[in-house]
Amino acid sequence: MNYERGLIIKTQLSMTTNHAKPKLIEKEKVEMLNFPEKEVLATEEDISRRKNEMERAVLLGNNHKHKVKIVFEDDDCIKEIETTIWGFTQKWILLKKGVVIPIHRIHEIKS
Repeated sequence: MNYERGLIIKTQLSMTTNHAKPKLIEKEKVEMLNFPEKEVLATEEDISRRKNEMERAVLLGNNHKHKVKIVFEDDDCIKEIETTIWGFTQKWILLKKGVVIPIHRIHEIKS
């Protein structure tokens, strides 16, 4: 029983640690990642916040060439890139050179 409880606590801590410090990667490596179909956000409020962050990031990118930090999750861990968002569709955010990230895998966009 102690082992199981320790495993649960360790798992919760590692998830918190991963989210607190995402792995920084280069934008060009995004194309090599695998993205599960599951939504990473738990509430409609969080999903709405993410949409607002995307809209703001597109305005900053197109009008001011301003880079943002995108925190997202592939099938391995939580990652972060710094780039300009050029646009988005219902399912994808669009970056330079045709690089895309599925919206349902994005935790947050920091301006």
